[in-house]
Amino acid sequence: MTDAAGMDLSPLAMVVFDWAGTMVDFGCKAPVLALAKAFALEGLSIAESDLRADMGLAKMDHMRALLARPVVAEAWRAHKGQPADEGDVARIYKNLEGLITEAAAEASQLIAGAGTLVRTLRGYGLKIASTTGYTRSMMEAVLSRAAVQGYQPDLVTCAGDTLQGRPSPLMMYRSALELGVWPMRHVVKIDDAASGIGEGLAAGAWTVGLAASGNGVGLSEVELAALSASERQARIAHSRHVLEEAGAHYVVDTVADCLPILAHIAARLRAKAYP
Repeated sequence: MTDAAGMDLSPLAMVVFDWAGTMVDFGCKAPVLALAKAFALEGLSIAESDLRADMGLAKMDHMRALLARPVVAEAWRAHKGQPADEGDVARIYKNLEGLITEAAAEASQLIAGAGTLVRTLRGYGLKIASTTGYTRSMMEAVLSRAAVQGYQPDLVTCAGDTLQGRPSPLMMYRSALELGVWPMRHVVKIDDAASGIGEGLAAGAWTVGLAASGNGVGLSEVELAALSASERQARIAHSRHVLEEAGAHYVVDTVADCLPILAHIAARLRAKAYP
């Protein structure tokens, strides 16, 4: 479909968005806050850089990956006297569920430009899906609060809805299956974390990374604006590099910057250039 201004998004068929750091929760703050509290209950203080390292994974997988990080594993042994096991993972996760549910609900404000982009894409007839490392119970309040703000994806796939989470492509495949979209080269995945970019690449979709609003910078919009221009640019540049290293086809600052990129992808598809 071509609009009055001449923009053509065909043959794109679907855009799949992440949630925290992409569409809501500028800075991807909620999961970090919850993880820190969950480990504090175990008597450990974990550096934010470690908490963010595997962001985007299903939270049980994130917990395992975090406990396997050498610095965290050593801190755990020093404090507990033995390595962490699956019983420890289950106990921490039980506490984490409630903590994330509360934190995610509090951080469910749409990021500037998110609602406008979705309305525009719907006007072109594109399907709107989402995938997340949160479980469905963690997402309940987020979904209802996002809906009040006008954002309701056609399909939401949560951790646990498929046998494997990110970076496997199964949540992407479920989105395509349920919404009747194929081939996957007509799909774009938009995400702020490397694991989400990996998810899109594994599915054979185009990928767009978000460098400023998400896990890579890890600051709220107010905190980011308060930095000096040079520090702000340096933080975003580092985040951009991480997403590019993860294989993102494009990297922009926030979801508000995505429409021209989607038009460019559509033009490449019409020219038979595939991801």
